[in-house]
Amino acid sequence: MEAIIIILILLIVLFYYRRFGKFVYAFAIIDILLRILTFLKNNISASSFKTFISKYIPASYPALINKYTNGTINDILTWFYVGMFIIFEFYIIKAFIKNKKL
Repeated sequence: MEAIIIILILLIVLFYYRRFGKFVYAFAIIDILLRILTFLKNNISASSFKTFISKYIPASYPALINKYTNGTINDILTWFYVGMFIIFEFYIIKAFIKNKKL
């Protein structure tokens, strides 16, 4: 279920924006959000919140990849994940250098 939710969100972003840069940003934003929700799940004692997060929200993309794949496909998807974050870092550094008002 959680894999379907993440894939649908990424497809909606891809079809809505139709630019690779926006897809990279959305990919990173979703992963950061998943990690924040996992942190909150581990540090908030509300059992209904923990149950909901555990059932429907994966901890991160690597956790999702490891849960549903293994072997060579797992390696390929993990390298895709790393590649997306390398591209994300490139975009962030480029934006940081371009914005000299800091």
